[in-house]
Amino acid sequence: MAKIVVIGASGTIGQAVSELLEQHNKVIRVGNRQGDHTVDLSSKTSIETLFESIGSCDAVVCAAGHSRFAKLTEASDDDFLSSIMNKLMGQVNLTRVALHYLTSNGSITITTGLLAREPWPGTVPTALVNAALEGFVGAAALDVSNSIRINAVSPILVSETAVKMGIDKSGTMSVTEIAKAYQAAVEGDMTGQVLDVRDYGKVVEKE
Repeated sequence: MAKIVVIGASGTIGQAVSELLEQHNKVIRVGNRQGDHTVDLSSKTSIETLFESIGSCDAVVCAAGHSRFAKLTEASDDDFLSSIMNKLMGQVNLTRVALHYLTSNGSITITTGLLAREPWPGTVPTALVNAALEGFVGAAALDVSNSIRINAVSPILVSETAVKMGIDKSGTMSVTEIAKAYQAAVEGDMTGQVLDVRDYGKVVEKE
């Protein structure tokens, strides 16, 4: 039974990922404010403290990371810096720290997003960090040893979130379907890849 650390386990996607993975593994749930452990993803010190507490593990999954939406002409310096320090550098530092605690043949899976490749108007800070993370994964995977794998999952809009927002669910995916991509990243043999969730689950058709 593998020991898997899931960051963001109290979130919509993280909870579904945790439930799926814990069917056959020991899952350590980590949240910002609740869980088996807590962590501030924007603080490298907090990440280091987390892994000192958890110790060795077989896989790390991050389904967390905050970034902001804003138009290029309206985005503030803080919109960019907040997005960079949390979702981008938070996951970069998580990867750097986790490498020291992973067993041989372990894996790290981080989260990017659709906007890296299919941006919407008014999403510049988020599109920026998502694209940067995808570049990071490809390069980082080339630099690790002990058969460690590093991948990213790129989610699309979650159906359950669309319902809460009162918008059309067409073209979205349920969180249980999205979780399958994370499972594939943990259990597969790929590395340096960005897994598009649409390749692993069913997209909601036009109603």
